Amino acid sequence: MLHLDGSPLTLDDLHAVAHVNLVVTLAPEAREKMAASRAVIERILVEHAPVYGVNTGFGKLSDVKIADEDLTRLQLNLVRSHACGVGEPLSAPEVRAMMLLRANVLAKGASGARPEVCELLIEMLNRGVHPVIPSRGSVGASGDLAPLAHLALVVIGEGFALPGVPGADAMRAAGLEPITLQAKEGLALLNGTQAIGAVGGLALHRARRLAELADVAGALTLEALRDTPAAFDARIQEIRPHAGQTAAAEHLRELLADSEIVESHRVGDTRVQDAYAIRCMPQVHGAVRGVLSHVADVLKIETGSGT
Repeated sequence: MLHLDGSPLTLDDLHAVAHVNLVVTLAPEAREKMAASRAVIERILVEHAPVYGVNTGFGKLSDVKIADEDLTRLQLNLVRSHACGVGEPLSAPEVRAMMLLRANVLAKGASGARPEVCELLIEMLNRGVHPVIPSRGSVGASGDLAPLAHLALVVIGEGFALPGVPGADAMRAAGLEPITLQAKEGLALLNGTQAIGAVGGLALHRARRLAELADVAGALTLEALRDTPAAFDARIQEIRPHAGQTAAAEHLRELLADSEIVESHRVGDTRVQDAYAIRCMPQVHGAVRGVLSHVADVLKIETGSGT
């Protein structure tokens, strides 16, 4: 079980929830943080201080004060107006990853949403209610507004859920009640990078696996060509200690440690050196690992960040 509290998530967490349906729950301390941040919103409403997205319009209408009786309709209209994505829907694993990331951001207790909103998202995950989310519509930065709006539609009992049934029907079949969004909660659901983070995180998980498989393919190639792993010696990596290069060389050494083919050609081979593509695998594979490592660092921060 994965307990959400707003802390950064690992790629393995993302993969386990998206593909293996790992059960998710809201940590008690996260519920307390969310309740505290909601109290701030409630105080703003009582004091009638103009605060963007709470009791004002959006964008160029930010200086327009919204009457108390229209605050819930403001959030509803925000969700509906932004649900304008196009293109083929995201896959169920991508949607699940997106829901997980959105719930985790709310769990930080910095968005002003009630704990009930986060708990409903979590129960949708656990019971397999997956909104239909068109893959085109993000504007980047904190602007996954259209994809997140399609997610939010099902939360309020509208829109569609995979494989294309009305959202209200999917919620009812799962024994869940849609929620009526209160002041600030539409904005809390829409503003973020969870579509980019979900698609990118799952792609990165696959890419890391491919990087490992590239080493395996390289080791097999080396054996088939009767080449030597001498260029992977740790001492060579130490004098040019790029982290990715070092890791790739270490993996190649592990793969070839008990190679009988390599050992059988150590004596009597007159070649001075192997082909560049073979002996420089740590440098080439390592550069890829370096890029993936940078992307992983960015995504890890994003999994536990509010916008």
